[in-house]
Order: sequence, then structure tokens, then C-alpha cells
Amino acid sequence: MAELCFSPMALTDLDAVLAIESVSHHHPWTHGNFSDSLTAGHWAYCVRPQGEAAIEGSYLDPQILWAYCVLFPAVDELHLLNITVSPKLRRLGIGIKMMHAIEGVAAQQNMPRIILEVRPSNRSALALYEYLGYEQIGLRKSYYPAETGSQLREDALVLAKSIKLDA
Repeated sequence: MAELCFSPMALTDLDAVLAIESVSHHHPWTHGNFSDSLTAGHWAYCVRPQGEAAIEGSYLDPQILWAYCVLFPAVDELHLLNITVSPKLRRLGIGIKMMHAIEGVAAQQNMPRIILEVRPSNRSALALYEYLGYEQIGLRKSYYPAETGSQLREDALVLAKSIKLDA
């Protein structure tokens, strides 16, 4: 596995981001959602391979987008708005590495807590967050649209984790 390179997301990254987003979610974010986040100053990062293992012309090509995340910094917490790994690269530990990096950002910025919402039906994400020590602190009723064409909505579990800050 190559090392991960986090670079600030730019408008020029959105085609690659949307290619992953569109195959990863029932109701993917739109170009407008991402560009609005960038305009609003949210912290958005693209994740690509780097280091000696990076190989041009393969999935290890440093130009190939592996994953991305969007974070909203609030006064005393970091809100994880979107984290997505390319379906072809899931179950390789990228999500765990990303979450550790996000926790490191929170600590560096003296934000003692990370919060996020997740669908109860997203069992793999729930397992990851539970493994990393996130705990449910709330429930947002009918938060997510359900599958396309359905009028139903799905609740969101609100999870949080306290981040240890250096004194």
C-alpha cells in the first residue's frame, strides 16, 4: 500500500470526485454541493497515493483519486460532512488512515470533538466508526433521502468522538 497524500480539494478535482461520489451513494452530492463547500471555506481534501510505491499508469498512479473528505470546522468541534473511498479500493485500510489523519487535524486545531452523521444501513461505515471509538450521541429522524424514486427517508445516527488534545 502506498502512502497517502492529502491535498486541498480544488474545483479542478471535482470531475474525479463526482465520478467516485456518483457510484458510492444513493443520493450523491452534486457539483454544486462540493463547490459550495469549497466556497464556504470547508476543509476539503483529495487523497491520492504517494511515495515509492506510486506507479504511473496503475491504480497507484499519483494522479488517480483514491478518496476524499469534506470537513466543517466549528468553534469547538470538527464536523465530518463527507468521507468517501473509491469502491475499487475499499477494505484496504484507507478509511482508517483517513480517519486517523482527520483526528490529527482536529487535535492540531485544538478541536476536542469530531461529529458525523451516518446511515444506519451503512454497516461498513458504522463498523469502522465503532472500531475507532465513535459513540452515538443522537438521532436525526428522516435525515437522508432513501433510495432513488422512493418517498421514504432514512434516519441518521449522530456519532462523536472526543479527541485528546495536548495540554
